[in-house]
Amino acid sequence: MAGGAEIKAPSPNVNGKAEILKGNFEPTAMKVEPLPPVVPENGVEKPSEKSRNIVLGRNVHSTCLTITEPEVNDEVTGDKEAQMAGVLARYRKNLMERTKYHLGYPYNLDFDYGALAQLQHFSINNLGDPFIESNYGVHSRQFEVGVLDWFARLWEIEKDEYWGYITNCGTEGNLHGILVGEVFPDGVLYASRESHYSVFKAARMYRMECVKVDTLVSGEIDCSDLRPKLLANKDKPAILNVNIGTTVKGAVDDLDVVIQTLEECGFSHDRFYIHCDGALFGLMMPFVKRAPKVSFKKPIGSVSVSGHKFVGCPMPCGVQITRMEHINVLSSNVEYLASRDATIMGSRNGHAPLFLWYTLNRKGYKGFQKDVQKCLRNAHYLKDRLHEAGISAMLNELSSTVVFERPRDEEFVRRWQLACEGNIAHVVVMPNVTIEKLDFFLNELVEKRSTWYQGNVQPPCIAAEIGKANCVCALHK
Repeated sequence: MAGGAEIKAPSPNVNGKAEILKGNFEPTAMKVEPLPPVVPENGVEKPSEKSRNIVLGRNVHSTCLTITEPEVNDEVTGDKEAQMAGVLARYRKNLMERTKYHLGYPYNLDFDYGALAQLQHFSINNLGDPFIESNYGVHSRQFEVGVLDWFARLWEIEKDEYWGYITNCGTEGNLHGILVGEVFPDGVLYASRESHYSVFKAARMYRMECVKVDTLVSGEIDCSDLRPKLLANKDKPAILNVNIGTTVKGAVDDLDVVIQTLEECGFSHDRFYIHCDGALFGLMMPFVKRAPKVSFKKPIGSVSVSGHKFVGCPMPCGVQITRMEHINVLSSNVEYLASRDATIMGSRNGHAPLFLWYTLNRKGYKGFQKDVQKCLRNAHYLKDRLHEAGISAMLNELSSTVVFERPRDEEFVRRWQLACEGNIAHVVVMPNVTIEKLDFFLNELVEKRSTWYQGNVQPPCIAAEIGKANCVCALHK
């Protein structure tokens, strides 16, 4: 920064106060340094009380593809085009290779949208309200509304009672859902500790009072902890985030029990607002027996789901549905757009509705039901194979997220693109994850693991994270 100017950045270690960064602060890259295992005298590795250190260091641009100015005669020689074509060809080859080892993040890579390539030449923008056509004519609103109607039927709300839009990602769905919850300006936001980070980001952005609720070992919200926290703020309306699949453990909060808890604490339906974060499992739960039903026939305010996860869209996107009565309070007219401002973003990707419309038409409810059954079946296969190999693992009943002990080799973690938190990692079984792929992963994990745990070094105890019944360490076999 010029002139030695100072900027403030939030620091979690200063009790909420901003830490001053000096003017010579430069862009940084994050390097993760795993802590060495803690091995007590009995040889059983215990979970460290410390988290991994995240160290900020200089960004050396080691993977940066530099942009260079064209030479004067490039149009004649074609050298520039050939050079860029080579870069893109190598990048495509890298993508194909990395896709083979993709297990830790919830993206369905089983799709083919070749039929939509003809539309990539157009700048399609769905700016403004999807139900009001603006002066910008290159849009895909008719496809967007078709997708929204499909989800409205799924979540049981009439066309004239709902409002929604296609978002840029699941985070935007949460930001919008919680923003709509501010129909109660003095409301308190309640969310389980295992809620997605975007929920707490929303609380900071909107400067809302936020109460974190404990969870069960499964990752599901603990309503016995929710109850006293609701009673402590009984004079204020409640805004709740209900998880339809938590980020790490894939836990599904019981919507009916949450509503019952609210009612038992004296909150009438006009004094609470519920946003359902269904980023991953919001589309899976309707096809799972015994799953808590997400429906607008219940006193909920909004539901969001990601389009690039279970659905399988090549670009981040999502769907947000809420009640029309709420959005009328939130929105305002914008003459410049000849439309209404009711979304988080102004310009919105007009290509995403095309991809969603295409795959919903191709698969339909029966196709998604088949995909759900495949995912759950393969997830159980993975969990059983892990246990057979003597590896601690957990799978929630309504989930395709298999949680297991964190691999000790960070190179192995990166190779399989595993999502880790503390002493656990997970695999999210999506429709593109086959038994063959899981066997390949398992065989490599078992082989590597035999080199990690030798002599007195034994696997960690992760009973605190997944429960004693799922832990097969030396203490809980």
